Amino acid sequence: MVDVFADAVNKIKVYEDRGMYECMVPSTKLLTAVLSKMKENSYIKDFEEVQNGKFKSIKIMLSKKINDIGVIKPRYAVTKDDIQKYEMRYIPSIHFGMLIVSTSKGIMTNKEARENKLGGRLIAYIY
Repeated sequence: MVDVFADAVNKIKVYEDRGMYECMVPSTKLLTAVLSKMKENSYIKDFEEVQNGKFKSIKIMLSKKINDIGVIKPRYAVTKDDIQKYEMRYIPSIHFGMLIVSTSKGIMTNKEARENKLGGRLIAYIY
């Protein structure tokens, strides 16, 4: 694995497409923060960290509400004014879907970043 986050997002997408109810992925701080935002917006039911020997994994309970999810590469640097341009590129509607943005105040959705007038780096999209 080269990019653990991208592999985890791809696994979530595949399991969601196949109609499975749960998924296990390696644990990282970035993935945990992104899953928290997904849970807040009801894209997943829940997640929990599980200790597998000396490695940590995350067990994700899927809610079958994800139409598409993907990682944005390269991680574009965006200003607060540029977020709308990337919303139009990656999500089908402003009220349907979200972008995950890494800001100086932590991981946020595109709506939270615009409300707080923050820019950052684009990480992923979900709808």
